[in-house]
Amino acid sequence: MPQSRIFLIALLAVLFAGCAMPMPRKDDPYENFNRKMYAFNDFTDRVAIRPIAVGYRKVTNNTARRLVNNFFANIESPITIANDLLQANAKEAFTSTSRLAINSTVGILGLFDPASEMGIDAHATDFGVTLAKWGVPEGPYLVLPLLGSINGRDIVAFPIDSFIFDPLSWYARSHNMKLEAQYLPTAVYLISLRSSAIDAEGLLEGVYDPYVFYRDAYRQRRLYKIYRGNPPPEAIQSLQGVDDVDVDKLLQEQEKYEQKPKPDAQPHKG
Repeated sequence: MPQSRIFLIALLAVLFAGCAMPMPRKDDPYENFNRKMYAFNDFTDRVAIRPIAVGYRKVTNNTARRLVNNFFANIESPITIANDLLQANAKEAFTSTSRLAINSTVGILGLFDPASEMGIDAHATDFGVTLAKWGVPEGPYLVLPLLGSINGRDIVAFPIDSFIFDPLSWYARSHNMKLEAQYLPTAVYLISLRSSAIDAEGLLEGVYDPYVFYRDAYRQRRLYKIYRGNPPPEAIQSLQGVDDVDVDKLLQEQEKYEQKPKPDAQPHKG
């Protein structure tokens, strides 16, 4: 399951439902294509990816999963460090480098997170944010097979982070093992991400159109990441668009959804 769809994005439902910012704009020039890709990704997740993540949760406990998540967060930190430097954020780059050094040593290869206990908080950034800082426009919203929600700017950024800054990619390219075992760390990382998202799946209950939810949550998440959680009013207004939100229609569609007879409980939706 792609990171853009499964990692932290569902947590934005709290922001979304709480009206902390205006409803995102609805422009979606490739919506027909995007909905087909969303349906494909959803099907692939339900029949293949989610069952693997569920199995992973069954053979691990909370402590083991937390250690795995800590390990991969530490491994992936060079992506943030490199982009902090490219964004000329020297203080943040120093903080991220300090976390990497402390957690890789005192934290035993990142399995533990003593840096946070020392008050050195984690943050994350990527090359898509870097391009935004450099003035590259967002581009159209897209849903790609397996990768999920993305925009034109992030399509350009994705290979930079994935192949140049990502240590998991470095490892896979520098090894040649039987049965392509060099990709096993990447596979475990993706499974751990999908597993982490299972706890947030209940937030989709009552959403009449999960596609719209994911699209708008993705846009909000990227905006907040670019502005480090504090976007200016003009950026929020740009996300909203101008006179393109029909609130009455949205409420009517939600009411119709809630009046529909609900099917028996499904193991997963969206």
